[in-house]
Amino acid sequence: MKSFLDQNFLLTTKTAQRLYHDYAADLPIIDYHCHLPPDQIAADVNFENLTSIWLYGDHYKWRAMRANGVNEAYITGDKSDKEKFEQWAATVPYTLRNPLYHWTHLELQRYFGVIDLLSPATAGKIYTGCNEKLNMPQYSVRNLILNKKVEVICTTDDPLDSLKHHQQIKQDEYGVKVLPTFRPDKAMNADDLYNLNIYIDQLEAVANISIDSFEAYLQALKSRHDYFAANGCQLSDHGLEQIYAEDYNDTEIAALFIKIRGKQVLQPDEVLKFKSALLFHFALWDHEKGWVQQYHLGALRNNNTRGFTQAGPDTGWDSIGDFTQGKSLSKFLNSLDINNKLAKTILYNLNPADNELMAGMTGNFNDGSVAGKIQFGSAWWFLDQKDGMTKQLNALSNIGLISRMVGMLTDSRSFLSYPRHEYFRRIVCNLFGDDIENGELPNDIGWTGKIIQDICYYNAKNYFNFDKA
Repeated sequence: MKSFLDQNFLLTTKTAQRLYHDYAADLPIIDYHCHLPPDQIAADVNFENLTSIWLYGDHYKWRAMRANGVNEAYITGDKSDKEKFEQWAATVPYTLRNPLYHWTHLELQRYFGVIDLLSPATAGKIYTGCNEKLNMPQYSVRNLILNKKVEVICTTDDPLDSLKHHQQIKQDEYGVKVLPTFRPDKAMNADDLYNLNIYIDQLEAVANISIDSFEAYLQALKSRHDYFAANGCQLSDHGLEQIYAEDYNDTEIAALFIKIRGKQVLQPDEVLKFKSALLFHFALWDHEKGWVQQYHLGALRNNNTRGFTQAGPDTGWDSIGDFTQGKSLSKFLNSLDINNKLAKTILYNLNPADNELMAGMTGNFNDGSVAGKIQFGSAWWFLDQKDGMTKQLNALSNIGLISRMVGMLTDSRSFLSYPRHEYFRRIVCNLFGDDIENGELPNDIGWTGKIIQDICYYNAKNYFNFDKA
């Protein structure tokens, strides 16, 4: 019987162990998509305690605590940090076979050297010991990042953001590049006219442009796109239910914008046309600048009205949606490719039923100009676990080229999430190791090791232009 979380965790064969330890384990990290707050990196924060660095903002843990019967006061409520941690510690033993069990103990081991299993019996010792370390200079957020050999971090930022924190980090000559990502979801939100109008007013002030037409709206958004580029941005990102690719003409969109500013409710088809127009223009700007565009597709958000009203967005009320993806995605990508305006693109899928669809779609628009130009991105959110990763990797392997994949990202708000890259690397090595030992791949460790290194690091390094940032 193997020990839990030993050096060969998730590595079931000797070949997998060799591939991981000799080729993957020590590679640097390029974290090209995450939700880390740049203000905390700029300030080089030392978190006060394990709750503040580990539980604040982590809706994965919050969902598990709710499922375990923990009252909301101990999750997003007003209970003390120590009480919240104790409730998490009481929940962890019930997360067996959930990836949270793996991540929790990986993070305790990798950052704090804690090998005890977290439970009510060990909670006090672990909380006190970790808190003492968190107050040491080497546990500031910048040092936590450096400790994991991170080279690049791409945060997720609204077009209205001043990017002053990114500017400060660059000015400090910190050893890790911390770059913004252009995420204009709020600018497209014609489902909510009240908040969209507030957003347009704010954009008007930030861009110093009078926005009295759709053309002016595009001009203002383009000025922010240009501003992000001037501050090192090389990626855009969109969190969408599905790609919007409705037919429209400029006259229609101009009229819709006047309706929006007049707070006149749009019909469902009008909402889709407005979103489609903006999404198309954003993609043209991305191609113009040589950016990589990312599309996170398939989340059904804010399902629980009572929970959303109490705790707000991104607090654990989202789930996998069953949206139709193929036809609109094909139409959108083709509308760009037909005029050679399709930027490098990463598609992230949240519904595992669509894995093969996504893997197949990427192959339609690879044109030989760049290896892996259109990427089927790593397993996302609810699929960011052993089974979900394995299914995504297998779909990509069977339909595309896993050898050209740009690898893993954290997609996290936590500074303790970098062991997710280790988790991914172990799973990749185990897949290849199993195939070699089963005689399904040749026993060419050197070449297979190179492919694994590419997937885990070098493909991303070559795909993005971070060296120019």
